[in-house]
Amino acid sequence: MMPKATARLRFREMAEDDLDAMSALLGDPEVMRFYPRSKTRDEALAWIRWNQHNYADHGFGLWIVETHDGRFVGDCGLTWQLVEGEQILEVGYHTVTDLQGHGYATEAARACAALAFGPIGSTHLVAIIKAANVPSQRVAEKIGLRLERTAEVHGGPVVIYGSDAPEFA
Repeated sequence: MMPKATARLRFREMAEDDLDAMSALLGDPEVMRFYPRSKTRDEALAWIRWNQHNYADHGFGLWIVETHDGRFVGDCGLTWQLVEGEQILEVGYHTVTDLQGHGYATEAARACAALAFGPIGSTHLVAIIKAANVPSQRVAEKIGLRLERTAEVHGGPVVIYGSDAPEFA
């Protein structure tokens, strides 16, 4: 199961052949500025393998996002996250630095939300965001998610944006 292509973007499963692109994305200090640190090449490979397991176990994960002519944009998708003892479905996104601010994350996240509320049949979707990450909060708001609460995730404070919105179906 994968999001439908959008006007500018297409999705595909991650593969080990994507290691160079994913290593550059997850290793970029600007992309990862709201994470504890950038990821190493080995950690990027683990990220790819984690998503491959998600595809096998759940039918979804984070996908590679590309323009229709094949330019790498980043990743975006759906993953189960443990938040204060509760498993919740999250939409997550990373965009290469030179393409940030062009609406790609919003376009990709909207397609993933439509998949979550449509074929997957989710009744609730969240985005887990560091409080200082205003650009990511704007993406969440643009796809219809609203601030629900604060929480502790991976040892640090975050804001949880969410929605039960059936308009994505």
